[in-house]
Amino acid sequence: MPTYAEQVLISTGRSNWPSKIDEDECEDSALVRQLRKNLLRDGKYSDPYHNIMLTNSSFPPTDSLVHQIKEATPSASAFLLPSFQYVPTIPTDPPSVENFIKAFVLPAKLHQTHNTLTRAQQNILLRQPDRQKHFPGARPINEILILICGHGNRDARCGTLGPILQAEFEDKLKRQNIALLRDPPVAEAEVVDTAVEGYVPTARVGLISHIGGHKWAGNVIVYIPPSFRGNPLAGKGIWYGRVGPEHVEGIVGKTVLDGKVIKELFRGGIDGEREVITL
Repeated sequence: MPTYAEQVLISTGRSNWPSKIDEDECEDSALVRQLRKNLLRDGKYSDPYHNIMLTNSSFPPTDSLVHQIKEATPSASAFLLPSFQYVPTIPTDPPSVENFIKAFVLPAKLHQTHNTLTRAQQNILLRQPDRQKHFPGARPINEILILICGHGNRDARCGTLGPILQAEFEDKLKRQNIALLRDPPVAEAEVVDTAVEGYVPTARVGLISHIGGHKWAGNVIVYIPPSFRGNPLAGKGIWYGRVGPEHVEGIVGKTVLDGKVIKELFRGGIDGEREVITL
Protein backbone atom coordinates (compact mmCIF):
# COMPACT_ATOMS: atom_id res chain seq x y z
CA MET A 1 0.00 0.00 0.00
CA PRO A 2 1.37 3.46 -0.81
CA THR A 3 1.89 5.65 2.24
CA TYR A 4 -0.57 8.55 2.24
CA ALA A 5 -2.13 11.04 4.63
CA GLU A 6 -5.25 11.86 2.63
CA GLN A 7 -7.03 10.39 -0.35
CA VAL A 8 -8.84 12.98 -2.43
CA LEU A 9 -11.53 10.98 -4.21
CA ILE A 10 -13.03 13.01 -7.05
CA SER A 11 -16.58 12.24 -8.17
CA THR A 12 -16.70 11.96 -11.97
CA GLY A 13 -19.83 9.88 -12.59
CA ARG A 14 -17.74 7.76 -15.00
CA SER A 15 -16.20 4.32 -14.56
CA ASN A 16 -13.12 4.66 -16.75
CA TRP A 17 -10.53 7.29 -17.48
CA PRO A 18 -7.36 7.79 -19.54
CA SER A 19 -4.31 5.94 -18.24
CA LYS A 20 -3.18 9.18 -16.56
CA ILE A 21 -6.23 10.83 -15.04
CA ASP A 22 -4.81 14.36 -15.27
CA GLU A 23 -4.78 13.99 -19.07
CA ASP A 24 -8.55 13.58 -19.17
CA GLU A 25 -10.30 16.22 -21.31
CA CYS A 26 -13.47 16.24 -19.19
CA GLU A 27 -14.15 19.25 -16.96
CA ASP A 28 -13.65 17.37 -13.68
CA SER A 29 -10.02 16.68 -14.63
CA ALA A 30 -9.26 20.37 -14.05
CA LEU A 31 -9.40 19.69 -10.32
CA VAL A 32 -6.92 16.81 -10.62
CA ARG A 33 -4.50 18.94 -12.61
CA GLN A 34 -4.62 21.83 -10.13
CA LEU A 35 -4.25 19.53 -7.13
CA ARG A 36 -1.33 17.73 -8.73
CA LYS A 37 0.37 21.03 -9.56
CA ASN A 38 0.08 22.26 -5.96
CA LEU A 39 0.45 19.11 -3.88
CA LEU A 40 2.73 16.68 -5.62
CA ARG A 41 6.49 16.87 -6.19
CA ASP A 42 7.84 20.46 -6.21
CA GLY A 43 4.33 21.85 -5.69
CA LYS A 44 3.74 24.92 -3.52
CA TYR A 45 2.13 22.79 -0.79
CA SER A 46 4.13 19.61 -1.30
CA ASP A 47 4.95 17.93 2.01
CA PRO A 48 6.80 14.57 2.07
CA TYR A 49 5.28 13.87 5.50
CA HIS A 50 1.73 14.49 4.29
CA ASN A 51 1.40 12.65 1.00
CA ILE A 52 -1.81 13.15 -0.95
CA MET A 53 -3.30 10.44 -3.17
CA LEU A 54 -5.44 11.74 -6.04
CA THR A 55 -8.07 9.30 -7.29
CA ASN A 56 -11.07 9.47 -9.61
CA SER A 57 -14.28 7.62 -8.75
CA SER A 58 -17.47 6.57 -10.48
CA PHE A 59 -19.59 8.29 -7.82
CA PRO A 60 -21.76 11.02 -9.37
CA PRO A 61 -20.84 14.61 -8.49
CA THR A 62 -23.28 16.93 -6.79
CA ASP A 63 -25.31 18.90 -9.33
CA SER A 64 -23.60 22.27 -9.30
CA LEU A 65 -25.28 23.78 -12.35
CA VAL A 66 -26.64 26.74 -10.37
CA HIS A 67 -23.18 27.49 -9.02
CA GLN A 68 -21.62 27.25 -12.47
CA ILE A 69 -24.16 29.64 -14.00
CA LYS A 70 -23.72 32.10 -11.16
CA GLU A 71 -19.94 31.98 -11.01
CA ALA A 72 -19.20 31.01 -14.63
CA THR A 73 -16.65 28.53 -13.25
CA PRO A 74 -16.91 24.73 -13.53
CA SER A 75 -16.85 22.89 -10.21
CA ALA A 76 -16.19 19.39 -8.94
CA SER A 77 -17.09 17.23 -5.92
CA ALA A 78 -14.76 15.16 -3.76
CA PHE A 79 -14.56 12.81 -0.77
CA LEU A 80 -11.66 13.25 1.66
CA LEU A 81 -10.41 10.10 3.39
CA PRO A 82 -9.63 9.28 6.17
CA SER A 83 -11.01 12.71 7.09
CA PHE A 84 -14.42 11.27 6.12
CA GLN A 85 -15.63 14.55 4.64
CA TYR A 86 -17.50 15.31 1.45
CA VAL A 87 -17.17 18.66 -0.33
CA PRO A 88 -19.94 19.00 -2.95
CA THR A 89 -18.82 22.11 -4.79
CA ILE A 90 -15.17 22.89 -5.49
CA PRO A 91 -14.67 25.57 -8.16
CA THR A 92 -11.80 24.46 -10.39
CA ASP A 93 -10.17 27.82 -11.07
CA PRO A 94 -6.65 27.99 -9.57
CA PRO A 95 -7.41 30.40 -6.65
CA SER A 96 -10.43 28.34 -5.57
CA VAL A 97 -8.50 25.07 -5.68
CA GLU A 98 -5.79 26.62 -3.50
CA ASN A 99 -8.51 27.73 -1.11
CA PHE A 100 -9.84 24.15 -1.02
CA ILE A 101 -6.35 22.80 -0.31
CA LYS A 102 -5.86 25.22 2.58
CA ALA A 103 -9.32 24.52 3.99
CA PHE A 104 -9.40 20.72 3.85
CA VAL A 105 -6.28 19.01 2.53
CA LEU A 106 -3.23 20.42 4.33
CA PRO A 107 -2.25 18.85 7.69
CA ALA A 108 -3.65 20.21 10.93
CA LYS A 109 -0.24 19.64 12.53
CA LEU A 110 3.18 19.60 10.88
CA HIS A 111 5.79 16.88 11.23
CA GLN A 112 8.53 17.78 13.73
CA THR A 113 11.05 17.98 10.90
CA HIS A 114 9.38 21.23 9.85
CA ASN A 115 10.44 22.89 13.11
CA THR A 116 13.46 24.23 11.25
CA LEU A 117 11.19 26.34 9.01
CA THR A 118 10.24 29.92 9.83
CA ARG A 119 6.77 30.55 11.25
CA ALA A 120 5.69 32.05 7.90
CA GLN A 121 6.90 28.96 6.03
CA GLN A 122 5.10 26.67 8.47
CA ASN A 123 1.86 28.61 8.10
CA ILE A 124 1.90 27.99 4.34
CA LEU A 125 1.85 24.24 4.96
CA LEU A 126 -0.79 24.24 7.71
CA ARG A 127 -4.53 23.75 7.27
CA GLN A 128 -6.76 26.79 7.79
CA PRO A 129 -10.16 25.37 8.85
CA ASP A 130 -11.83 28.79 8.88
CA ARG A 131 -11.71 28.67 5.07
CA GLN A 132 -14.17 25.75 5.07
CA LYS A 133 -17.03 28.25 5.34
CA HIS A 134 -16.38 29.09 1.68
CA PHE A 135 -17.53 25.58 0.71
CA PRO A 136 -21.22 25.33 1.65
CA GLY A 137 -22.71 21.87 1.94
CA ALA A 138 -19.51 20.16 3.11
CA ARG A 139 -20.47 17.37 5.49
CA PRO A 140 -19.14 14.33 7.37
CA ILE A 141 -19.33 10.94 5.68
CA ASN A 142 -21.41 8.48 7.69
CA GLU A 143 -21.74 5.71 5.14
CA ILE A 144 -19.41 2.79 4.45
CA LEU A 145 -17.30 3.32 1.34
CA ILE A 146 -16.10 0.39 -0.73
CA LEU A 147 -13.72 1.44 -3.49
CA ILE A 148 -12.69 -0.99 -6.23
CA CYS A 149 -9.99 -0.32 -8.81
CA GLY A 150 -11.67 -0.58 -12.21
CA HIS A 151 -9.20 1.45 -14.26
CA GLY A 152 -9.30 -0.57 -17.48
CA ASN A 153 -7.24 1.91 -19.50
CA ARG A 154 -4.43 1.49 -16.96
CA ASP A 155 -4.63 -2.26 -16.45
CA ALA A 156 -6.91 -4.80 -18.15
CA ARG A 157 -7.12 -6.98 -15.04
CA CYS A 158 -8.63 -4.16 -12.99
CA GLY A 159 -10.93 -3.23 -15.86
CA THR A 160 -12.26 -6.78 -16.00
CA LEU A 161 -12.49 -7.53 -12.29
CA GLY A 162 -13.75 -4.12 -11.14
CA PRO A 163 -17.35 -4.29 -12.41
CA ILE A 164 -17.66 -7.94 -11.34
CA LEU A 165 -16.58 -7.12 -7.80
CA GLN A 166 -18.81 -4.05 -7.69
CA ALA A 167 -21.90 -6.12 -8.54
CA GLU A 168 -20.90 -8.78 -6.01
CA PHE A 169 -20.38 -6.26 -3.19
CA GLU A 170 -23.71 -4.59 -3.90
CA ASP A 171 -25.48 -7.94 -3.78
CA LYS A 172 -23.85 -9.07 -0.53
CA LEU A 173 -24.39 -5.71 1.19
CA LYS A 174 -28.10 -5.75 0.33
CA ARG A 175 -28.36 -9.28 1.72
CA GLN A 176 -27.08 -7.88 5.04
CA ASN A 177 -29.78 -5.15 4.94
CA ILE A 178 -27.24 -2.42 4.25
CA ALA A 179 -28.85 0.24 2.08
CA LEU A 180 -26.95 1.22 -1.07
CA LEU A 181 -26.58 4.93 -1.82
CA ARG A 182 -26.35 5.96 -5.47
CA ASP A 183 -27.11 9.68 -5.38
CA PRO A 184 -24.53 12.27 -4.26
CA PRO A 185 -24.41 12.98 -0.51
CA VAL A 186 -26.86 15.58 0.78
CA ALA A 187 -26.41 17.96 3.69
CA GLU A 188 -27.16 16.46 7.10
CA ALA A 189 -28.79 18.55 9.81
CA GLU A 190 -27.73 16.32 12.70
CA VAL A 191 -24.81 14.16 13.71
CA VAL A 192 -25.54 10.53 12.84
CA ASP A 193 -25.44 8.01 15.67
CA THR A 194 -25.24 4.51 14.27
CA ALA A 195 -25.76 3.03 17.73
CA VAL A 196 -29.40 4.16 17.82
CA GLU A 197 -31.82 1.25 17.70
CA GLY A 198 -33.33 0.84 14.25
CA TYR A 199 -30.52 2.65 12.42
CA VAL A 200 -30.08 1.22 8.92
CA PRO A 201 -26.43 1.20 7.81
CA THR A 202 -25.71 2.67 4.38
CA ALA A 203 -22.90 2.13 1.90
CA ARG A 204 -21.51 3.34 -1.39
CA VAL A 205 -19.74 0.98 -3.79
CA GLY A 206 -17.76 2.58 -6.60
CA LEU A 207 -15.04 2.03 -9.16
CA ILE A 208 -11.89 4.12 -8.83
CA SER A 209 -8.77 4.91 -10.82
CA HIS A 210 -5.38 3.24 -10.33
CA ILE A 211 -4.11 3.01 -6.73
CA GLY A 212 -0.94 1.04 -7.41
CA GLY A 213 -0.24 -2.68 -7.43
CA HIS A 214 -1.56 -4.16 -10.68
CA LYS A 215 -0.29 -7.54 -9.52
CA TRP A 216 -2.71 -7.34 -6.56
CA ALA A 217 -5.87 -7.10 -8.71
CA GLY A 218 -8.63 -7.02 -7.62
CA ASN A 219 -7.77 -4.11 -5.41
CA VAL A 220 -10.34 -2.97 -2.84
CA ILE A 221 -10.34 -0.28 -0.14
CA VAL A 222 -12.93 -0.46 2.65
CA TYR A 223 -13.49 2.74 4.66
CA ILE A 224 -15.58 2.43 7.85
CA PRO A 225 -16.76 5.89 9.07
CA PRO A 226 -15.99 7.07 12.61
CA SER A 227 -19.72 7.14 13.40
CA PHE A 228 -19.74 3.30 13.46
CA ARG A 229 -18.63 3.37 17.07
CA GLY A 230 -19.18 -0.32 17.72
CA ASN A 231 -16.93 -1.35 14.85
CA PRO A 232 -13.21 -1.78 15.75
CA LEU A 233 -12.31 -0.43 12.30
CA ALA A 234 -14.36 2.77 12.66
CA GLY A 235 -12.45 5.73 11.18
CA LYS A 236 -10.04 3.46 9.31
CA GLY A 237 -9.36 2.40 5.74
CA ILE A 238 -8.40 -1.21 4.97
CA TRP A 239 -6.69 -2.16 1.69
CA TYR A 240 -7.21 -5.64 0.25
CA GLY A 241 -5.53 -7.23 -2.76
CA ARG A 242 -6.12 -10.26 -4.95
CA VAL A 243 -9.80 -10.05 -4.13
CA GLY A 244 -12.04 -12.33 -6.17
CA PRO A 245 -15.84 -12.65 -6.19
CA GLU A 246 -15.50 -15.60 -3.83
CA HIS A 247 -14.00 -13.30 -1.15
CA VAL A 248 -16.69 -10.62 -1.15
CA GLU A 249 -19.16 -12.29 1.23
CA GLY A 250 -16.36 -12.77 3.75
CA ILE A 251 -15.22 -9.13 3.48
CA VAL A 252 -18.75 -7.89 4.06
CA GLY A 253 -19.29 -10.21 7.02
CA LYS A 254 -15.88 -10.00 8.70
CA THR A 255 -14.62 -6.50 7.86
CA VAL A 256 -17.71 -4.38 7.23
CA LEU A 257 -19.90 -5.88 9.95
CA ASP A 258 -17.47 -7.35 12.50
CA GLY A 259 -14.55 -4.95 12.08
CA LYS A 260 -11.98 -7.67 11.53
CA VAL A 261 -9.11 -7.67 9.04
CA ILE A 262 -8.71 -10.65 6.71
CA LYS A 263 -4.98 -11.35 6.92
CA GLU A 264 -4.70 -13.32 3.67
CA LEU A 265 -5.97 -10.37 1.59
CA PHE A 266 -4.47 -7.50 3.62
CA ARG A 267 -2.29 -4.94 1.77
CA GLY A 268 -2.21 -2.32 4.54
CA GLY A 269 -4.40 0.30 6.14
CA ILE A 270 -4.66 3.83 7.51
CA ASP A 271 -6.29 5.20 10.63
CA GLY A 272 -7.70 8.59 11.57
CA GLU A 273 -4.30 9.77 12.82
CA ARG A 274 -2.75 8.96 9.41
CA GLU A 275 -0.78 6.10 10.93
CA VAL A 276 -0.19 3.02 8.80
CA ILE A 277 -2.00 -0.09 10.03
CA THR A 278 0.03 -3.30 10.03
CA LEU A 279 -0.65 -6.83 11.23
